[in-house]
Amino acid sequence: MAITGGIEEKILSCLHNALQDLYGKTADANLLQLQKTKKEFKGDFTLVVFPLLRITSKNPEQSANELGQYLQLHMKEVSGYNVIKGFLNLEISSSYWLDFLGYANGQKNYGLTSPGERTDKVMVEYSSPNTNKPLHLGHIRNNLLGFSISRILEANGNSVVKVNLVNDRGIHICKSMLAYQKFGNGENPASPETIKGDHLVGKYYVKFDQEYKREVTALLKEGMTQEEAEKKSALMNEAREMLRKWEAGDPETIALWKMMNGWVYEGFDETYKKLGVEFDRIYYESDTYSLGKAIVLEGLEKGVLSRRDDGSVWVDLTAEGMDQKLLLRSDGTTVYMTQDIGTAQQRFEQYSINKHIYVVGNEQNYHFQVLSLVLKKLGYEWYDKIFHLSYGMVELPEGKMKSREGTVVDADDLVEGMILTARQMSEELGKLSEYSDTEKENIYCQIGLGALKYFILKVDPKKNMMFDPKESIDFNGNTGPFIQYTYARIQSLLRKAGEKADSAEYSGDLNEKEISLLRLVHEFPEVVSSAGDTLSPALIANYLFELAKEYNQFYHENPILTAEDATVMETRLGISKICGELIKNGMYLLGIEVPERM
Repeated sequence: MAITGGIEEKILSCLHNALQDLYGKTADANLLQLQKTKKEFKGDFTLVVFPLLRITSKNPEQSANELGQYLQLHMKEVSGYNVIKGFLNLEISSSYWLDFLGYANGQKNYGLTSPGERTDKVMVEYSSPNTNKPLHLGHIRNNLLGFSISRILEANGNSVVKVNLVNDRGIHICKSMLAYQKFGNGENPASPETIKGDHLVGKYYVKFDQEYKREVTALLKEGMTQEEAEKKSALMNEAREMLRKWEAGDPETIALWKMMNGWVYEGFDETYKKLGVEFDRIYYESDTYSLGKAIVLEGLEKGVLSRRDDGSVWVDLTAEGMDQKLLLRSDGTTVYMTQDIGTAQQRFEQYSINKHIYVVGNEQNYHFQVLSLVLKKLGYEWYDKIFHLSYGMVELPEGKMKSREGTVVDADDLVEGMILTARQMSEELGKLSEYSDTEKENIYCQIGLGALKYFILKVDPKKNMMFDPKESIDFNGNTGPFIQYTYARIQSLLRKAGEKADSAEYSGDLNEKEISLLRLVHEFPEVVSSAGDTLSPALIANYLFELAKEYNQFYHENPILTAEDATVMETRLGISKICGELIKNGMYLLGIEVPERM
């Protein structure tokens, strides 16, 4: 029984014939609703019969029985059926599942499509850090989502360009620069016992906020209102003046900016390497903000935009149900929106992309709604090809994080902490005693990072989430280490089996647990496709947990190397082999490595 197409398509095709032969009628495709059979019922696929009753003119049970009989008679893959009210549960034969197992094991990267097989070129922007602070837990979710989504889109055949836009200019950057200029005393990352460059700059960003609040508090005590005190703040006015000097190209300001940004870039690169994320191209706001400014001025000349009395430039979106949006300040300096207009135009021209995905937190929902509308007003036909992947915030049991106040969970510290916890737990289990120190450290890193990445990616991107480091690294439950351990268990089994695991032809009867596993294997391509359509790595993550959980039950309940005969052993080794392959490939899509031994 050759596997040349999906069994679902064959069933649907036969159902069309059944309706014609039995009732002399045809049905729209949307009336034929085929779904997975619920676990509490016997069967592999279920047809919802109710939408077909107008065609059959019979009650649900009679209609289901007639269709079930037809399918069993005309499809050798259908070995039986049962009817539960208006639901027809179809049982697929062991011979089909055995042929499918041979097919899946014979495929290179079953369920994945080679990048570039589709014509779509997709750009994914993620990370997008500011150069006034190190990466923190919120950035980790951003980076892991963007990187995983890029791999999932590639696995669906798209050509993907991974980009990072570094926000290296603006008032927030000037705050850390000014604080360093005032309080730094020449401290730098090369100084003895100093901290990593991005952490050093972040320290002075926090210092600015502390001094600014102290200044405002003093002014409030003098009788000023909050608004008056903030306007009167000498420190904030100095920061604004520094931004003006930067945009004017003041040599001293530019030199300080380059030095401090250089420290930050070195720090970022270390963190990206630890996280295992990468980019095809890095853009810098300092190179692109002027592009947007030129486009805005052109829109002003065309009358699409308007200038107010103070010289600022705005776009009116009230007709679209929104408000008016600032695009250029009265002093001529740009805002984030201006820069995003410029980079969008540049990227569509450079790469001829079909879609641009921005991986940015949900606090920026309004920003991207405005961006699309502004691009439409400016006449860009691709305005509707930009998509904001709006993800929820990451919180800790202690509450929200605030960069200005220094109450963030630093990315570097979190990664090191995860690896340390993995080391401690692995040493307690004592299963790595035979390995060298280098091998052990590599496995500790894989487990620690696997725990972190999986815990974050298993949550639907749209949802806020609570990150619990202790829960994430548990070797039981819905965690990365549990799935990694399952993979290592399978590889140990296959090593013991040796050549016995190389069979590609299977025969015999399958038990319920074996069929249940093969049904999951069969679903993998659909899961990968759905994850690409919805931009949700969580679909992959939770599928892998179900597969690992089901495999472990199978492993404990069914002898493999000690099976009753060679045919059964080969089949169970074949099932183990494809499950291991899917765990490895699925974890790759999440950016997670799987140890061969644990």
